Amino acid sequence: MRPALSALINALDLEDFICSFESFLAREKGFVFSGDRQMFVHFLQELESTHLSPLPKLKSLQTALTHLQKFGTLSFEDIFEFVKLVRYFAYLKRVIKEHTPHLYVWLDSIQIPPTMSQLCEIFEDNGELKSGIYPDIDGVKQALAHTQQHISQAFSALLSSTRAYLVDQQIHYINQTECLLLKAGFNNAIKGIIIARSANGFFYVLPQSIAELKTKQSTLNDKLQSLLYELCKDLSASLQKQLLFLRFLNKEFDTFDHIYARHSFAKAYNLEFVYEASKGAIVLRDFCHPVLKNPKPLTIEIGQKITLITGVNAGGKTILLKSILCASLLSKYLLPLKINAAHSKIPLFKNLFAIISDPQNSKNDISTFAGRMVEFAQILGEDNFLLGIDEIELGTDSDEAASLYKVLLEHLSHKHCKIILTTHHKNLAALMANREDVGLIAALYDESVGRPLYEFLQGSIGKSYAFETAQNYGIPATLINRAREVYGEEKLHLNELIERSSTLELELKQKIRALEQKEQAYERKANALNESIARCESEYARTKAELERTYRNALNELKKHMKDNDNKNIHRGINTANAILRTHTHSPASPQKAKSHNLKKGDYAKYGQSRGVVVEIMGEMCVLELENGVRLKLPLHQLKITQKPPAKNTSFAPTSPNTPTNVSLDLHGKRVEEALEELDIFLSNALIAGFDEVLVYHGIGTGKLSAAVAEFLKSHPKVRAFEDAPMNLGGFGAKIVRL
Repeated sequence: MRPALSALINALDLEDFICSFESFLAREKGFVFSGDRQMFVHFLQELESTHLSPLPKLKSLQTALTHLQKFGTLSFEDIFEFVKLVRYFAYLKRVIKEHTPHLYVWLDSIQIPPTMSQLCEIFEDNGELKSGIYPDIDGVKQALAHTQQHISQAFSALLSSTRAYLVDQQIHYINQTECLLLKAGFNNAIKGIIIARSANGFFYVLPQSIAELKTKQSTLNDKLQSLLYELCKDLSASLQKQLLFLRFLNKEFDTFDHIYARHSFAKAYNLEFVYEASKGAIVLRDFCHPVLKNPKPLTIEIGQKITLITGVNAGGKTILLKSILCASLLSKYLLPLKINAAHSKIPLFKNLFAIISDPQNSKNDISTFAGRMVEFAQILGEDNFLLGIDEIELGTDSDEAASLYKVLLEHLSHKHCKIILTTHHKNLAALMANREDVGLIAALYDESVGRPLYEFLQGSIGKSYAFETAQNYGIPATLINRAREVYGEEKLHLNELIERSSTLELELKQKIRALEQKEQAYERKANALNESIARCESEYARTKAELERTYRNALNELKKHMKDNDNKNIHRGINTANAILRTHTHSPASPQKAKSHNLKKGDYAKYGQSRGVVVEIMGEMCVLELENGVRLKLPLHQLKITQKPPAKNTSFAPTSPNTPTNVSLDLHGKRVEEALEELDIFLSNALIAGFDEVLVYHGIGTGKLSAAVAEFLKSHPKVRAFEDAPMNLGGFGAKIVRL
């Protein structure tokens, strides 16, 4: 991890959070990933609907890859690490299907060579060689097993035959050699080698028969190690031919490790990802800094380039500053947060800087103010960054600092950046408040109870309440009163005037902006109205001309037949003229449609073979409630007024269980097959009823039913779209389906 990034994490109190995340990685590495961020986003989104086995714990393979590059021989442990690596990707290629397209395409591009697949087949899951593949090694292993069995049998026999000389019934280990603890005179019952003597004068004896078996065992072990070494040489040579593939796969493992660790971490702690990197304002909804215990969720919007946070001491200004920087940092590296991600927006900054701690210490021999200037000087040449500064006037005269920082902030404001700073002094706030690109946030104080509220008001300069805070922390009231006298009433009034003036100025700007928006809205409406009038006039002129032309055609046709003085021709001419006129009098936009406009709320109407009551009229459309309770949204001209039929005895007319009487379906507690069958019937009935949006409850549980429902909805030909329901309608436990 870069030193600057490590210092930023320490300044934002994120060490424990980052450490907790890194524990989810399959092998040790930093949290910073390399590669396309958007690809990571697609993978994380697809993992939400996919269940996978965790990645195997792997050690770093860089040393092993270097040995292969130099034609070295790897140990069985290192070779098996590569086997675990290849096996996991083979597993991923088996279980990842087309319903996760980005993961599928990525894995499809990884082609495992047959040689590597064959290598995986010679190992058991615990790293041991499978039997039956290498007969020589199997034979030596069997001989070793028989020898060990003979050693155990020989010790059992000796424990029985030398019972009179045994000090105890145990087999002792002296210098890693198995032996018996015997009394003096043991040589009358057993031949052996004395290895050592105990403190009580007894003898640790290696029996001769056991020594012979141990010699045989040692010889077999040497032979086995020789065979294994030769096998390692052959396998290492095979791996050397796949060196480029192994390097690539090792890198891809780290990529997927980053993704899966983030997914698992978010799931374990119920965190959310802010996937999209927005432009413009920073919007945090219900965000909680990871370091806080039982925090009050933060909702804030930072729209301007420069934001000044003022107000009460110990009121949360610093934690607000850290929270904004923290959310930006975690979002940049796609780490999950405790936040309402759906309603939050966080831009993607190239760099993040935090000037928070006091740089002064005895080692660097630098003052607080000088340290601040050094940090500022390093930032002046940067671009596309988020900068947070705590207590900006720290370390020098506040009046001089206000003038200096005003110039510095104005210089930085020309860059692509956002700057957030906290201050107790009003000088800088008063100098900067009149700028369009400066926003103000005040930490609030409850004067009635004399304590900070840990809440924030945007668009205002806050008081520091230094005297009140000092008294709350134990400074005597007499000293506080003397301090007020020294400070003077004039300065108190001046501070209040500064605050009031800034607040009024902001209110005035907001009112002007609101009036401008209203004026623009009225102009848009006036333009739309003028366009509508022009369209109506044009339509009227066109219709009038068409009617006049039709009338002239009918009249000319009639005059032509009247000249013949033949009654049959005259009647034929009248019929022809009427036919010409009917082309307009029976147009769909005239009497029939106008007649339907006579419908009003409460009328009984007929639609096709169905009847119902008009419950709502919306211009050219209406809502018709059918006799079975289903509501349809229909054009007025498709309805005909009819008489309400007499009431029927419905006690023997049961409603079909598949007829939807509302727009929701509850699948809680259902098996997957049963739930999908009910969902299919429900959607068919909803389409017949004319519903364009329905609600399906499936719950959260293990996630199996939720995933099955999502997969079914993706494949249904009549489902236009679906999404998780709002929190008040079931949240992640329900889907809104658009048909």
